Amino acid sequence: MSSNQMWGGRFAAGPSAIMQAINNSLPVDRRLWREDLAGSKAHAAMLRDCGIIDADDAAAILSGLDSIEAEFEANGVPDRPDLEDIHMLVEARLAELIGPAAGRLHTARSRNDQVATDFKLWTRGACREAASAIVALQQVLVARAEEHTGTIMPGFTHLQVAQPVTLGHHLLAYAEMLQRDVSRLHDADERADESPLGAAALAGTGFATDRAATADALGFAQPTANSLDSVSDRDFALDYLGAAAQCALHLSRLAEELILWASPPFGFVKLSDQWSTGSSIMPQKRNPDAAELVRGHSGRIVGLFTGLMITMKGLPLAYSKDMQDDKAPTFEAHDLLMLSLAALAGTVESASFVPEKMRAAAASGFSTATDLADWLVREANVPFREAHHITGRSVKAAEDAGCDLADLPLETLQAIDPRIDRRVYDVLTVEASVASRTSYGGTAPDQVRAQVARWKELLQPLDK
Repeated sequence: MSSNQMWGGRFAAGPSAIMQAINNSLPVDRRLWREDLAGSKAHAAMLRDCGIIDADDAAAILSGLDSIEAEFEANGVPDRPDLEDIHMLVEARLAELIGPAAGRLHTARSRNDQVATDFKLWTRGACREAASAIVALQQVLVARAEEHTGTIMPGFTHLQVAQPVTLGHHLLAYAEMLQRDVSRLHDADERADESPLGAAALAGTGFATDRAATADALGFAQPTANSLDSVSDRDFALDYLGAAAQCALHLSRLAEELILWASPPFGFVKLSDQWSTGSSIMPQKRNPDAAELVRGHSGRIVGLFTGLMITMKGLPLAYSKDMQDDKAPTFEAHDLLMLSLAALAGTVESASFVPEKMRAAAASGFSTATDLADWLVREANVPFREAHHITGRSVKAAEDAGCDLADLPLETLQAIDPRIDRRVYDVLTVEASVASRTSYGGTAPDQVRAQVARWKELLQPLDK
């Protein structure tokens, strides 16, 4: 069956080669073959149950669709440049298998509601796949955090040493970010829980169909309530892309830190050979290519999200052919996101952290200055702004002496402010600083261990 025959009797001549090429989406939407067959099976069963097609034709259609499913599973989707898309390919193959009865399958539906249904089914599955992959990365982060609840490293602001924290605390920050990504994906999946099937081209159908039945068969909570919106909506794809873009930003931040930490000036981590590459000319190099590619992929995913938004922004209701370009960016973004999640999970899981380098960096830059100010407030009843000033003078004295705050003689500190006494040395080490941050969500090792336990409990149901 040619594509011109599928269009019907309106066109006297077939499409030109260029028109056929620009119109052909099969290389992209062949990926929807499972969803297309599922939608067609649900539609055929509904037509039979509603008495719109007879039982024999329905049986032939359903049997033919089963045969196509087996063929595609075994051999893949065939190339048919004469057919526009996966929907026409399935219908053409069905006609080859069962003859004229295949033509009854398209009763009371259009390619407009068909593609919207297929694509929405696929996107809902993508939301779940991505959420599962995020959880796998979270599990790696939590496991590494548990190993390093007390490993001291510098916390940064402006990429300057700020206050000491623990590596476990730092890694769990990414678990928190990723949990928001899981939430966004779950929200996107839930918003997409309405079936467009049966909205037909744009106005609904005059046949007495049962849209609730097809919605239920396909795992939707209910059918969509407006036929125009049903076929023109791509919010579900934008929701997925938005969640993917946000997640990619989080992955890029983690990748960037691994890249920095693996550089010799930091030396906080050694990345395994599995997730690094060498240089073609410099034999000493160990390049963090996996992390760099994750960082690069984030830009592509954000661009794909932006691209579909621009495609959709000026389209009048209902369907326009521009919307054929909805699937390629969504598929590409999903592939990039899944690859990035797997690559970072492997990179973090196999990384060797270097605690001595981290602790040395944490002790530099007068990272316990805030602890001195807090001690003055707590123990000497000094207003914080005055304590801040006293601490600044103490830091200057340490800079001039070429030592850390903890190494300043007591007489030097007391010359700056006589209210300082020997107890201050209890808070000026990085260990004391970290241990003191006991507020909920703080970096104290006990708090980090509590958060690790919370995360293990939170992620446990998703393991089953």
